[in-house]
Amino acid sequence: MAKPMIYALDFDGVICDSAVETGMTGWKAGSKIWDDMAGSAPVELIDMFRQVRPVIETGYEAILAMRLLHQGETVDDIYGNFADKAASLMTSAGVSVDDLKQLFGDTRDHWIATDLGDWIAMNPLYPGVAERLSVLSRNAHQQPWYIVTTKQERFVKQILAANVIDIEESAIFGLDRNMNKVSVLSALQNDHPDQAIYFIEDRLPTLINVAKTPQLDRVKLVFALWGYNTDEDKRTALAHRFAAQKLDNFLE
Repeated sequence: MAKPMIYALDFDGVICDSAVETGMTGWKAGSKIWDDMAGSAPVELIDMFRQVRPVIETGYEAILAMRLLHQGETVDDIYGNFADKAASLMTSAGVSVDDLKQLFGDTRDHWIATDLGDWIAMNPLYPGVAERLSVLSRNAHQQPWYIVTTKQERFVKQILAANVIDIEESAIFGLDRNMNKVSVLSALQNDHPDQAIYFIEDRLPTLINVAKTPQLDRVKLVFALWGYNTDEDKRTALAHRFAAQKLDNFLE
């Protein structure tokens, strides 16, 4: 009998619609660096952040994206050259990537400590996802599943717990592991040499990076159309012949 397939799931943009919370946390964290970002994030900037969310790979970058939006950069400006603009901001502020990761995590921790309910409300799961993950959880002893994300693991655990979804801590591969997604998938493939691994991801550059890694040729790549990607990303994904999945068909 064939062994069941293994799911490796990205979190933000596949399981959780965290764009608003990420932008708000980015603004709150940014206010610790730049005095002119005091107070609540303007609604119009949060709306713009959702549009630029596809360029964000790791949460701390939201600090830089919100700063650029506050300075008047347009969505197209940020899409055009986010890496260089972000690097310039960090240099002028005298902060490192590690500084921003720590600040972003601390800012989230403070929000959670002071108003957990509000923080959870800003991190809704996509419609129907909780029910499908609950089925995976009930069958995890026969069909292991994993979270592969750049989010810090404690935040993933809190959101899943709030939605009554059980997953072993060892099955969450987050920022804390200091492993990129290629490394995580390689490890999972070694752990499950006789099973198909389906990696579901909404970020096109990540899928392309996995696709050009020869040792991962047994990993099935699925592009989450409902996540943080653009129309151009969708067209490019089709050109790469990635399996494109709609939210209604998640985990089918």
